[in-house]
Amino acid sequence: MKYSKEAKPERAGGGGGGARAVPVALMLLLLCGFSFYLGGMYSTGRTFTFSSTTTSIIPIVSTAKQEGSAIALAIARNGNGDDEVEFSECPADYQDYTPCTDPKRWRRYGNYRLSFMERHCPPPPERAVCLVPPPRGYKPPIRWPKSKDQCWYRNVPYDWINSQKSNQHWLRKDGDRFTFPGGGTMFPNGVGAYVDLMADLIPGMKDGSVRTALDTGCGVASWGGDLLARNILTVSLAPRDNHEAQVQFALERGIPAILGIISTQRLPIPSASMDMAHCSRCLIPWTEFGGLYLMEIQRVLRPGGFWVLSGPPINYENRWHGWNTTVEAQKADFDRLKKMLASMCFRLYNKKGDIAVWQKSLDAGCYDKLTPVTTPAKCDDSVDADAAWYVPMRSCVTAPSPKSRGKALPKWPQRLSVAPERVSVVPGGSGSAMKHDDGKWKAATKHYKALLPALGSDKVRNVMDMSAVYGGFAASLVKDPVWVMNVVSSYGPNSLGVVYDRGLIGTNHDWCEAFSTYPRTYDLLHADGLFTAESHRCEMKFVLVEMDRILRPTGYAIIRDNPYFLDSVASIAKGMRWTCDRHDTENKENEKEKLLICHKQLWSAKKA
Repeated sequence: MKYSKEAKPERAGGGGGGARAVPVALMLLLLCGFSFYLGGMYSTGRTFTFSSTTTSIIPIVSTAKQEGSAIALAIARNGNGDDEVEFSECPADYQDYTPCTDPKRWRRYGNYRLSFMERHCPPPPERAVCLVPPPRGYKPPIRWPKSKDQCWYRNVPYDWINSQKSNQHWLRKDGDRFTFPGGGTMFPNGVGAYVDLMADLIPGMKDGSVRTALDTGCGVASWGGDLLARNILTVSLAPRDNHEAQVQFALERGIPAILGIISTQRLPIPSASMDMAHCSRCLIPWTEFGGLYLMEIQRVLRPGGFWVLSGPPINYENRWHGWNTTVEAQKADFDRLKKMLASMCFRLYNKKGDIAVWQKSLDAGCYDKLTPVTTPAKCDDSVDADAAWYVPMRSCVTAPSPKSRGKALPKWPQRLSVAPERVSVVPGGSGSAMKHDDGKWKAATKHYKALLPALGSDKVRNVMDMSAVYGGFAASLVKDPVWVMNVVSSYGPNSLGVVYDRGLIGTNHDWCEAFSTYPRTYDLLHADGLFTAESHRCEMKFVLVEMDRILRPTGYAIIRDNPYFLDSVASIAKGMRWTCDRHDTENKENEKEKLLICHKQLWSAKKA
């Protein structure tokens, strides 16, 4: 006879049930008595099995298989009866481990629109609670600005992308390092000449009108790297695919980048946030699925923003024969692209050679013509246009907010200190709140630099503010040789639009999950009140192990929080081989908030 999981045997009646009840009651009494006995012993300070000089290691091994290997976590009990966590090393093949975009797990997900490359995080039982080892021969990265053009081969030891893209001059292996000539599929004369032509087509790139940019399918982010010298801050985006560690190369060079793909989910950034978006032969099928991917670009571009496309089908008259197609097919694709963009309130702004530029309309009348039943449809108000954390893309055009229609933001750098309209939409937000936040972080950063001289020097390049609000910490560092990724909680007030309106960059994220980046990609992590804010949702050890994964060896973490949480953080950090010092904040009389400044050590894996 077979039993299903749902089929539960009924309790037998009569004397059988009463006979079992007596032993159960006795067992409960014995357990309660034993627990009181143990409580009495520990309350008097006596130990049960450990002497004051003994340390006991209790291995706890996950029963879930970590793609073939179990990851161990150990708890050490010291002589004071306190627990110290010790973490094992991850296997050597975890050196490029990206938990939520892990190729080993792709087979679990469908191929539809490459959705398997989107975020798919492992459940807690399958998380690798271990320390990701650096590659053999790893050493501190070359410092900015030299790192823009070269990096150590052993830090990103990937040869496939070198052999496959060498003819396009993405990068070149020279002895013990990779060099980056600044080439690309659509800019054989170098990225500088390519951006010069683009700047001639978009004068706003020269006068501060264009400050934030998105590069889809970024390669090794040479385009975003060139724009840094032009005061344009780019979020470079690429999936983890067979091009092997594109985003890791970008971050090793000191250029902003995140793992991501335009597939079925919105990008983790708010609407109307980018001044410019760019695709250089990124092979995204823009005219398929009713123009769905273009609608996502339309959502994230601010009114008056520019979309730049180079590669097929631009310049089809001269290029079609090199694209393994026909001139008729490419012309039809270009016509379809122009028609689709026009229906989404774009106009062809400029075109020369291989580059075409469209501008998103500032005209409110264009959007007013769209309705939920037109083609394309106008988005209704059922889904917040700024909501972007695991939110499916929608087949509709996002109309600009009535408050922002026809209004241009101040030019850079003036826009950094001007409170944008969107600040009033944030719960509790206002211009005075933003000004107060800026003042707080200006004073805090001055204090940080006194405690950590590396901040502000060329030892720190890639910075993440793990719990940003208005971007005040990033604003306080704007004159330093750093860039800051502002991470705004997906579970708190969504202030990320304010960050972008100020001319800064960032992303939404939930710290109960892994961040969309490779290991060893940030020099400094800043967490303000993160553990207090997320203590009811996220387990501290998972957050700290994730911080260890993304922090470069010899990198730093500044953790600002309630002393209650800092005690636990310090204990776990010691198990991660960090060295930490505790300090007062800039307000020494504030006992509710202290600082923990930690330094990650460079260590070598025990096993190759």
